[in-house]
Amino acid sequence: MKKFFIILILSSTTLFSSMGSFAGPRFDRDDDSRGNKHGRNFERPDNDNRMRERRMREERGVERLKQHRWQAGYVMPQHYRGNGYKIDYKDNNLPKPGRDQQWYKINNDYILVNSNDNSIVRIMAF
Repeated sequence: MKKFFIILILSSTTLFSSMGSFAGPRFDRDDDSRGNKHGRNFERPDNDNRMRERRMREERGVERLKQHRWQAGYVMPQHYRGNGYKIDYKDNNLPKPGRDQQWYKINNDYILVNSNDNSIVRIMAF
């Protein structure tokens, strides 16, 4: 019986000590041979360049949307469908919109949009 307990204790000790090696970090060093960082720090040295390029792309997109030519029948871009562009027709002396229609003010243009399919119904420039 004493041998059984000794074997049980030794085997459980071996088992638990080997399980600890599985819980270690995936990489022993922070940098591999190519200089790439591993672990929790995901930032790269060129992160500022990427952020600058992304900002420039977004600004170009906004400029393109500002130059957009509105035309009846076109679908209004999703960028302008938010509540920030919706206006009340009474406050701006606009005709009353029909059922399922909403007025939007975009770049000093008043645009009447069908809410069901987001198609432009009417454009009034002031």
